[in-house]
Amino acid sequence: MYEHAFNAIEKALRAEEGISNELDYVEQTSWVLFLKYLHDLEGDRRDRAELEGRPHAPIIDGRFRWDRWAAPKRDGAFDHGAALTGDDLVRFVDTELFPHLALFHDRATGPDTIEYRIGEVFTELRSKFRSGYILRDVLEIVDGLRFKTQADKHELSALYETRIRRMGNAGRNGGEYYTPRPLIRAMIAVTDPQIGETIYDGAVGSAGFLCEAYDHLRRPGLSASDFETLQRRTFYGQEKKSLAYVIGIMNMVLHGIEAPNILHTNSLNENVLDIREKDRHDIVLANPPFGGGERREVQQNFPIKSGETAYLFLQHFIRKLRPGGRAAIVIKNTFLSNTDNASVALRRELLESCDLHSVLDCPQGTFQGAGVKTVVLFFTRGTPTRRIWYYQLDPGRSLGKTNPLNDADMAEFVTLQRSFATGPKSWITERAEIDAESCDLSVKNPNAPAAEALRAPEEIIDAILARDAETAEILGRIRGLL
Repeated sequence: MYEHAFNAIEKALRAEEGISNELDYVEQTSWVLFLKYLHDLEGDRRDRAELEGRPHAPIIDGRFRWDRWAAPKRDGAFDHGAALTGDDLVRFVDTELFPHLALFHDRATGPDTIEYRIGEVFTELRSKFRSGYILRDVLEIVDGLRFKTQADKHELSALYETRIRRMGNAGRNGGEYYTPRPLIRAMIAVTDPQIGETIYDGAVGSAGFLCEAYDHLRRPGLSASDFETLQRRTFYGQEKKSLAYVIGIMNMVLHGIEAPNILHTNSLNENVLDIREKDRHDIVLANPPFGGGERREVQQNFPIKSGETAYLFLQHFIRKLRPGGRAAIVIKNTFLSNTDNASVALRRELLESCDLHSVLDCPQGTFQGAGVKTVVLFFTRGTPTRRIWYYQLDPGRSLGKTNPLNDADMAEFVTLQRSFATGPKSWITERAEIDAESCDLSVKNPNAPAAEALRAPEEIIDAILARDAETAEILGRIRGLL
């Protein structure tokens, strides 16, 4: 049912002039889905209030309610006569609905409320629908979706994830919006979060890490207290970009988190020296953006100045961890060996302030649309590194859009990491073996077959001349036969 609905929405959007690519598709689908979700949530809250005998104040009221403007009903059936359409619908959405919902930001009692989320989303987004008739079609399709049960949300979240993955693959940097879920699940398995611990991603993107962590922790038979802890006091994130922020909110909502604790802010604007214990978390899971480059005033927030955004994020994440806190961070593999001052200083800080216990070397193609190789750093804050366990991931095939990373590819890594077992793909480097000056952490598998020695230039030239002479002799024989 839901697959058919999503396909129908996509077909309708292909005809909309204001929507031109996968990013637009996900963005415009998101705000419509969000309002329908809020409508269903409103019904649940109203029912609970009635059962408990207490008054209920609606989140969105009056003519801005979903069942007043988007999907009016009469006797349970869709009332086409009362439904806005055409230019009237576009005008209402652009000049009344979005401005009204944006004001929720001002009336919210705090950033952890659903009102705050509504205000943030509709402050950042704009409707790109130019045809009220196409928008009307989309609204009617979405009205048929239900957010009532966990099974409903699971199916919807899977379909939404598929669209996020396609959006990431369509962009110049697929990793910006979509980190492969098998890789995320392996990172979560190693960090092993527990209920009662807080989990943070300061470059939250589409919230894949937080959603997968929620799925990991939400097991059958969860107590009401533990469920409330997961809903309110476990997952925290920050995101700079407007579209990614909205997608992250919607993705968490579809996974079952009613009011995600995601802030729309640049994490790097926070001076890391000002981070206090109350701001820290037990676990950090993240894939920060590569490259980029922050303004000079932003770099002043960090002891180690760098134009590489990922290096600033790594400093941020180290200081966001509580003593004993665990982290799994994706970063370019060149971080391990670059010789510039910032790279060396950051590797030294990581080794001295944290136990960098594991490094996962990912093959080319792990991230669709990204042209760089990556590694995952696993570390615990508070004790210096004594030894590092390396694992060189080799799925035995070339990874690509039609042959992506899967959970089976990650199984051996997760199993061997528990005991830091060594083998053909894994080895241990002692701290004493690491050069004290360069702190070079390059991936150098000592178990890899030795490369054949290169031939001397003179030997190569002699071989070419001999082959040419042999070719000339053969051609001479052929000429004699003509």
